[in-house]
Amino acid sequence: MKISEMKNIGVVNEEKLAQVGINTPDELRELGTEQAFLKIRHLVDEGTCLHLLYGLEGAILDIPKRELSERRKSELRNFFRQLN
Repeated sequence: MKISEMKNIGVVNEEKLAQVGINTPDELRELGTEQAFLKIRHLVDEGTCLHLLYGLEGAILDIPKRELSERRKSELRNFFRQLN
């Protein structure tokens, strides 16, 4: 399976992930949401938004990002706020 075949990840984000050395779904799962996001933000796109963070989490969990629990969304929002 290609990363772009995972939920919430299209070709553009697949390219961003590849640029930071994440080329397979297993590599994304092993690294985790926050670390993958940080790599993209620091190495590829410093303007990366909260929606990518949600999308990565949903991809790892194999659910649409809108189905993330409110608790997890809150955790991810707090993580994102700490970066700014």
